[in-house]
Amino acid sequence: MARTAVWKSIAISLTDDIAQGRYQTGDKLPPEVQLSGRFGVNRHTVRRALSEMADQGLVHARRGSGVFVAAQPTEYPIGKRVRFHQNVARLGRIPAKRILTLETRAAGPREAEALSLDPGAAVHVYDGLSLADGQPIALFQSVFPADNFPDLLAALKETQSVTEALKHCGVADFTRVETRITAKLATATQALHLKISEGSPILRTTGINAGPSGDPVEFGRTWFAGDRVTLTVSDPNSDKADVS
Repeated sequence: MARTAVWKSIAISLTDDIAQGRYQTGDKLPPEVQLSGRFGVNRHTVRRALSEMADQGLVHARRGSGVFVAAQPTEYPIGKRVRFHQNVARLGRIPAKRILTLETRAAGPREAEALSLDPGAAVHVYDGLSLADGQPIALFQSVFPADNFPDLLAALKETQSVTEALKHCGVADFTRVETRITAKLATATQALHLKISEGSPILRTTGINAGPSGDPVEFGRTWFAGDRVTLTVSDPNSDKADVS
């Protein structure tokens, strides 16, 4: 197994410091010479790590002043009902979504199983990017039974919101009935969209949402930038959170 580059290990360690609250948004990081001593490396290696973090939007340099924390990871609760916009907005950050693709195609085996469809049944697919304060924090793919919601793609194009689009199609409410979380490494395409390095840690969630009748209405996959989001799991019987 290939060893992690020293500069990348330093970047991961400093990112963890930020995630753990040792450095807050706007705080100045220790100078390069101090970080060099901490990690036992030369200043060039530290500079490479800080450059990587800057490329990811975690820190920014001020000429003559030092390197400062640009943002902390977003606390993202996982539960039954609170949606993406609510999760981000409650932290005082500005939520946004960007449509990547909207299409109708045949369901894959996992999608058909999750949505209780026959193999190869038509599904609507929404691929998009979730942002907080303009910074990408997650890629997502939402899959819906096409025959149940013929007008869904048009509603998604107009609103960019799964909640609002389903409401437009007659689903006034839906709740999460299953969520799974898996650690992954970013592919080249995922890294490009999330503005991270290929091979950086990401967290993938898969989930099934059901309407009031209990029938599944959405099968979702989300890939979170691991250093920008802290996933928290709430009481499954509460209505405090969701990842759609």
